[in-house]
Amino acid sequence: MGQEIASDRFSEADLARFTTRLREETALLARWFAEGRIARAPPMLGFELEAWLVDTAMCPAPRAPALLDALADPRVVPELSVFNIEFNGTPLELGATTLSQLATTLGEPLERAQRLGEDLGLRVVTIGTLPTIDAEQLDIETMSPLARYRALNARIFALRQGRALSLIIDGDEPLELHWHDVMLEAAGTSFQIHLQVAPEHAARVYNASKILSGPLVAISANSPFLFGHALWEETRIALFEQAVSVGGAILQERVNFGQRYAAHSILETFEANLARYPVLLPQCSDEPPETLTHLRLHNGTIWRWNRPLIGFDDDGRPHLRIEHRVIPAGPTVADAIANTALYLGAVHALSHDPRPPEQRLPFPLAMAGFYDCARAGLGARIRWLDGREHQVATILRDDLLPRAHRGLEALGMGADERGHWLDIIAQRLARRRTGAAWQRAWVARHGHDMYGLTAAYLARQRAGHPVHQWSID
Repeated sequence: MGQEIASDRFSEADLARFTTRLREETALLARWFAEGRIARAPPMLGFELEAWLVDTAMCPAPRAPALLDALADPRVVPELSVFNIEFNGTPLELGATTLSQLATTLGEPLERAQRLGEDLGLRVVTIGTLPTIDAEQLDIETMSPLARYRALNARIFALRQGRALSLIIDGDEPLELHWHDVMLEAAGTSFQIHLQVAPEHAARVYNASKILSGPLVAISANSPFLFGHALWEETRIALFEQAVSVGGAILQERVNFGQRYAAHSILETFEANLARYPVLLPQCSDEPPETLTHLRLHNGTIWRWNRPLIGFDDDGRPHLRIEHRVIPAGPTVADAIANTALYLGAVHALSHDPRPPEQRLPFPLAMAGFYDCARAGLGARIRWLDGREHQVATILRDDLLPRAHRGLEALGMGADERGHWLDIIAQRLARRRTGAAWQRAWVARHGHDMYGLTAAYLARQRAGHPVHQWSID
């Protein structure tokens, strides 16, 4: 949930000062766009991976501080709950073998965490929703001891005027809960892709990312069980949107698919941040406006499924990234990199298509397709660029996989590199075996044993073979 802050208590004066600084920095960013100040360096690719900690009995283990101390790695950081940790990848310049390099960048710290975790009686699991977590385990006592989390909790409930959060998700075994803190959000973990883009092309990439969100969530789904209930193929989508709801106008909800495509510039989203979203963390800074401290902190509390981010290069020049947030954690490193290959290649191809896809697929249909794919996974039927409705599996096989090959080739990746990673997607499609599908198949074979499911999942994850090769024996 972003950078740490100094305090979890704020005054009306803090809020007024922060809002003034936010307005000033948004205007400054607009000038930078107009003046061409945003970096146009070669595109870079990075990631964030959230993970679960369990003990040897597959129970959630609230031991993140101990493992983080043992790791002593600035790239591995706390998450909202002490059941979770987050791995941050060093950005890589796109080139011939970037995806294989990314696999190493992800796999090495994850394997080290596994080794050190075993000394502490812990196992690291990358899965969207952990089957063995109970809602009762997620309360303020298991919140990571960072000021920003307590402040977010307090501010969200202040905006809700103290009203409980409602978590209502349909599915095979519908779930309804009412909760008095934001900790339910910790029940879902993700793999977030960061793609640095040139400012003049960012709106096209942003819009293409939205269009891809439905197919990407269908092919990567890995969250079918939550608190013992069989729900959506990617239940994490509904979970996150409801678990931090401020309870006001839908335009102010902090987790969302968005309201429209970018019309002209990605700057529009930062202007919307200022105009529509109440400030959650009014932590004021004496840093100069050129650091965009307040703009970046505010943007970090608005969790669009596709989110533009402003960062700075080593030489201090601002750059722009698109964060693609729809993909869950797991099942394996190979699956995560294959998902990245599909997204990277397809978003490049779509965003360079002479016929902009956002002109062919109305935004409400892209949004409806996203939620249909989160519910039904590869079984969803959605509207596509030809104006017709198709099985999303057909769209992936006949349209997006070929596009991804072309996009990766245009980015300089050779046939072996793109073939290796995209073949994992092709095999997953052919066998209809996502992480969610494997979990459901295991339960159908072995019964509703969430501990047995987690143990079987972890054993296969540690073996490293992509999920389409997993057995359910």
